[in-house]
Amino acid sequence: MRRSAGHRPPRISAKSWTSLALHAKLIAMKFDFAPAPSHFFDVSSSDWLDWKWQMRNSLKSQEDFAKHLELTAQEKVGFETQFSVRCTPYYLSLALGQSPQDPIRKIIVPTGHETLPGLQEMLDPLGEKKNNPAPRVIHRYPDRALLLVTDTCSVYCRYCTRKHFTATDQAFIKSSQYDQALSYFKSQKSIKEVILSGGDPLTLGDDQLEGVISDLVSIDHIELIRLGTRMPVVCPMRITDALVARLKKYHPIFVMTHFNHPRELTFESSRAVLKFVDNGFPVFNQLVLLNGVNNHSAIIQALSRRLLSLRTKPYYMFQCDPSFGSDHLRTSVQDSLRIQRELWGKMSGLAMPNLSLDIPAGGGKVGLVPEFQTSVSISGDGTEIRKFRGWDGVESEYVSPSPSHILQPLDHEKYAREFALLETGGTAPGGAPPVEQDQERMASF
Repeated sequence: MRRSAGHRPPRISAKSWTSLALHAKLIAMKFDFAPAPSHFFDVSSSDWLDWKWQMRNSLKSQEDFAKHLELTAQEKVGFETQFSVRCTPYYLSLALGQSPQDPIRKIIVPTGHETLPGLQEMLDPLGEKKNNPAPRVIHRYPDRALLLVTDTCSVYCRYCTRKHFTATDQAFIKSSQYDQALSYFKSQKSIKEVILSGGDPLTLGDDQLEGVISDLVSIDHIELIRLGTRMPVVCPMRITDALVARLKKYHPIFVMTHFNHPRELTFESSRAVLKFVDNGFPVFNQLVLLNGVNNHSAIIQALSRRLLSLRTKPYYMFQCDPSFGSDHLRTSVQDSLRIQRELWGKMSGLAMPNLSLDIPAGGGKVGLVPEFQTSVSISGDGTEIRKFRGWDGVESEYVSPSPSHILQPLDHEKYAREFALLETGGTAPGGAPPVEQDQERMASF
């Protein structure tokens, strides 16, 4: 939606030139990022913009929600579900005054559907427990691993894939478990990235979060950190100038956020995202396709374009995992492929998120793409001919060179030992890991 001529975001208390610059930048944008409607709550602006106030005043019970919503009979039954309920006042405000079928309300409020048997409900659909070599560590892929620093989120999304761990009152990782996790990371030299997850790592205080990141980046072979967080969406006031200043000392840090719907992009959340990107944090978005929430091409394109205006890459478009109590929010693979096909070619590659499915029980991610190839044939001399029909119906063929024509790059051996770490899980064949070899060479200068 274009900004109306008379509309401007509200006046903000600018504590620095950075805040003023962000404010001006949002005013100048081509999309209208309206402020969240705080008038539903009797609260001062200073409290409303305080993330700790938002956390302290989170809604956690049927009684809390009933003060602000006229709950349906199905929703009242939903509060009997096994999985905890929690929502910040800020995020709830985006659903107030809306229908019970409102997309954001469906993410927040439990329903009786969660108590019914599912088609394929699983407590651990990603098979994380069998890829758990150390406390709070999930290591499924050779070059990256998760560290579950807390089980707490500021909002418990009803489709959560990690219900076996999230909201189980474990909070911050215990010291003994933390030491074991760090020891594991140090021993696995194939790990180049550590993804801080949970729960939501940004529910931790600044000191705790910085301490974890500092410990991880001090490990020689760890090259970057990812922060998996929904706080810019559900509690954007958490992204303070002080937090950003402390974390950017440890770059590269990638922020993996989780906007599902364009209405989640408010003035406040947009400002939070800009604080990250303006301070050198690449921001990628991972959405989940949800039944009756965002499973429509118009919604996905609207979200993607608005994210790009904030220099945030639409990264993944996930098929919803079959976690228990989530069947009513799952859409079909066929429906997801339809959305992808309708967007393909109409949106740029920058705007197009990758459709992906996690094979249940720990099979890992698989990408799903439309089928454009119509046939493949091999000629008498071994030449391969593949025929395609593009997104708009244009048909043609691609003729590949014969296998005898294919050459290896001259300098591939320079990088082969580095790549071997992904297969050996530590020491490259023929000696010390490349990282240690590089350090030895630098020391000799």
